[in-house]
Amino acid sequence: MKTTQIGFIGTGVMGRSMAGHLLKAGYPLHVHNRTKSRAEGLLRQGAQWHDSPGSVAAVCDVVFTIVGFPDDVEQVYLGDKGIIANSQFGAILVDMTTSSPLLAKRIYEQAYRPGVSTLDAPVSGGDVGARDARLSIMVGGDQPAFEAVLPLFRLMGTNVVYQGPAGSGQHTKMANQIAIASCMLGVSEALAYATRAGLDPETVMQSIGNGAAASWTLSNLGPRMIKGDFAPGFYVKHFIKDMRIALESARAMGLDTPGLAQAEALYQKLAALGGGDDGTQALYQLYR
Repeated sequence: MKTTQIGFIGTGVMGRSMAGHLLKAGYPLHVHNRTKSRAEGLLRQGAQWHDSPGSVAAVCDVVFTIVGFPDDVEQVYLGDKGIIANSQFGAILVDMTTSSPLLAKRIYEQAYRPGVSTLDAPVSGGDVGARDARLSIMVGGDQPAFEAVLPLFRLMGTNVVYQGPAGSGQHTKMANQIAIASCMLGVSEALAYATRAGLDPETVMQSIGNGAAASWTLSNLGPRMIKGDFAPGFYVKHFIKDMRIALESARAMGLDTPGLAQAEALYQKLAALGGGDDGTQALYQLYR
């Protein structure tokens, strides 16, 4: 049995699979989630429940978090009852939420003083990547902390890349989300066009899915669109959050991102129609 005590805060669609890989590898796992029922599967497998993020941090060498929004990250990490204030000296805290680069830097600076290391390590790959331990993990922070956590990252992902100092992981994820946003528009429009032209979209997928138009979005979410499967691998409401952060960061750097702005506007329309809790592939409904 491995002796490194690991904490995991946030056991939703992504987190429960990611935490499960750590547990199956033999690590003692301490968990907390805002809704306890979402951690029940991990508890049945041997994870230990804690009533607060701070109580997880108090007994762990490494703590992973993946929560919903930057406000949630701030609440979990900062303040007297937060992770930083209750962590052991020398602990490493890893936020895998897609959040603000500025907040990642702030957390790093606040944790540094009491001798705690932090990494911002957002992920890409959706629910399938989390389930299959094939996530792409983009990491910012101090390199020694990254090297220490790398064996754990490799239990959750196959593409783990150190990007640079604190905030670099989040900036990389913003670049990822910008690419996805415009790609999602293209896939939705392509399949809507094929359908309107009287073609069988599944047959069309056989042709365009292996040519220059090939992409993860087309191959993995295109079939869900065609089937009308809009269950969340990644929530629309969370994608809107990501796009807002990316737009704010781009504006701060003086960069115009018209493709991102158009995607954000369409997803806002989808959310206003009640699609906030659907998966991002539900954008197809606006075209269909």
